[in-house]
Order: sequence, then C-alpha cells, then structure tokens
Amino acid sequence: MSASAPMGIRRGGPAAGATRYLRRFDRNGTMRWAARGALLGVAAALAIEAGMVPDRGNPAAAIETAVHEAAPPLGLRAGEPLPASFLQPATANGEFFQPMRFELAAAGVLAARGSIGPGAAGRLDAELQARGGQVRAIAFDSPGGSLDDAMAIARLIRERGIDTRVADGAICASSCPLALAGGVARSVGAGSRIGLHQFYADMAATSSAQAMSDAQMTTARISRYLAEMGVDPALWLHALDTPPQWLYFLSSEEMRRYRLVTMPEVAGR
Repeated sequence: MSASAPMGIRRGGPAAGATRYLRRFDRNGTMRWAARGALLGVAAALAIEAGMVPDRGNPAAAIETAVHEAAPPLGLRAGEPLPASFLQPATANGEFFQPMRFELAAAGVLAARGSIGPGAAGRLDAELQARGGQVRAIAFDSPGGSLDDAMAIARLIRERGIDTRVADGAICASSCPLALAGGVARSVGAGSRIGLHQFYADMAATSSAQAMSDAQMTTARISRYLAEMGVDPALWLHALDTPPQWLYFLSSEEMRRYRLVTMPEVAGR
C-alpha cells in the first residue's frame, strides 16, 4: 500500500453517518450504543480476513508495531490514517523501542519511555512503590506493545490518583493510548502524536472460528475498559478500522470528543 493512497476510515464516514441518523430518534442514547457495539463487533470479525486477531492461547496478545525509520511527511494531518512507517522515533539508536523504563523528572513527573512489553506494568508498580508519593504525573513516549500491560498500567495510575500526559513532540501509539487513558487528568502536547491501529498476533495455529471469538472478546474487553476509564469506547473504532501496518493519528478535536484528554493542549510539556 502506497503512502500516496491511504486507505482507512475517513472523517464523516459510515459510522459517523449512522450515529447522526440514530440521534434523530434516540434521545437517551440506547440505540446509538447498540449501533456502536454492532460496528465494533463487525470490524473485529472482518479483521480475521487479514489475519489481524489474537491467537488462541492469548486473546490479548501483544501488539507488534510496524514502525520504521522514515521521516514524517511535511503535510502530516491528524484525523487520517497514515503508514506506520511515517512514524519517526525521536532517537535513531533504537532506544525508543527498548523495554519501557522510568525516570523521575522535575515537579514529580515520571517519564515513561519505550515499548510496553509483558512485565512493564509490574516494573511501573515497583517504581511507584519505591518513589512513594513523589509521582504526580506520568509522561508517555512509547510505540505501544502489550494490550494487557497497557491496561494494567492504566489501572495502577488510576488507583494512585496520578495524571498522565504526552509531552510536546512525544509519541503515544498502538496500545499506549490505553495506558494514557488511566490518568485522572489527561493532556497532550501540541506537537505530540497519538496513534491507533488494529491489534494482531500470530494465528498460525488458530482456527477462523476461534480467531473470530477471540477478536470479539478482546474488542468487548477494550470497550468496557475505556468506559471504566471515562473514555468514549467509540474511540476504538479508529483502531479497528486501521490495519496494523498503519496508524490513525487522532486530531485534537477527536481526543476531546472521545474524552481521551481532559485538559487543554500544553505546548512544550
């Protein structure tokens, strides 16, 4: 797939049209939520055709991000799908893709940089216990990784009443936005990039029926999790609509509308 002809969801597409139509007859939101649930299920099932579903042994298998060293296009626009190869890490030495590590900066901000591999949540738990009450906010710069660990990280953050942010110029992609959702207050820098795409794993030993079941269960679990965090589950439609080798970069308006952010953008933070 070429960079000049991106395929994926478009603002004002079928999902948005269906929601607007239902809103005319449904003041309490019941029909809209039913429609959203149906859309999520259909999108998850269709992903099976491309082999983009978790394997039988681990329905919430780690996301493998397809990120390469390539300069982002000058005309990068949020609210559109783009090849993940356009995502340029801040460092050229591969540090961005190493296991997530933590460093306490000024004003109680804990920098969390690197991939969210299995065990990342446990390391964060140990870090927070060692720091006592010093940590007031966690700043992510991550290509994502494990769904399970991203959600576990978010719950640790929420339990401790900590804020989350993505600093100006930093990246939070793949499963990282699920971790970002854990903050009591959530903000992103004006120059940051927040990207979503489909989850997937090796399904060589997985039947189509089992793969469909796993995909639907994982999608339902993510939807419940987002609602638990106070984020609109419709956010995940952008992930389901975007192949894993691409990323859907959320616009500022979308982040506010889905309640992924609760605070205004803060440049340079």
